[in-house]
Amino acid sequence: MNDDFTTSSPSAGGSQSKDTEPHWIDISVPLYDAMAHWPGDPPVSIKRIRDMEQGDRLNLSMISMSAHSGTHIDAPRHFLKQGTGIDRMPLNVMSGRARVIEINDDESVKPDELYQHQIRRYERILFKTRNSTTAWQTDSFTEDFVYISDDAARYLVDCGITLAGIDYLSVGSFRHGGSYVHETLLGGGVWIIEGLDLSQVKPGEYDLICLPLKIQKGDGAPARAIIKRAPTS
Repeated sequence: MNDDFTTSSPSAGGSQSKDTEPHWIDISVPLYDAMAHWPGDPPVSIKRIRDMEQGDRLNLSMISMSAHSGTHIDAPRHFLKQGTGIDRMPLNVMSGRARVIEINDDESVKPDELYQHQIRRYERILFKTRNSTTAWQTDSFTEDFVYISDDAARYLVDCGITLAGIDYLSVGSFRHGGSYVHETLLGGGVWIIEGLDLSQVKPGEYDLICLPLKIQKGDGAPARAIIKRAPTS
């Protein structure tokens, strides 16, 4: 396999080796049985129903879970009655240049911290928070994850970004309610990636590919997200 297309877990921060271009880095979380899921949603269940270790001629698994499990994309239809389904997502939305911004606030993404980053129109923004190194370390749902505040959601829409990504199961708060943030972003033309793992990825510019399962009229879908360091000019 060509080294340029070798995927790895996010351990090198997108660093470039001496003799190859930067590798693609997998920023998805693995899906596995009984992993953390949103309270009230169906749990993640992955069971081997035919098993070669038990004498079967093949391995076969059954998967049952919410469409919003692990790393996934929210389509506008998730919160907007007449919103676009995941099967009609413009492919260019989830492929192209993206910027990882590290958030230092332990509670939420707020406009005061975003101003310094001079966010531009049409940008794809991935927020790296403490979630990546804390919330994903347990199979129990973490209630106090870092989320996007109402004010920050409005600010991002005003900036005209194309995509917002965050490193836990929702852009909106669990304890304070997240409907407004979803409605604001999705209603403002911003597509959403949730459930990223940016624990070892450094802030900066990357090339992103994140493609969801093509679920007809879906409100969302699991996705595989990969990035590599963007070339410097």
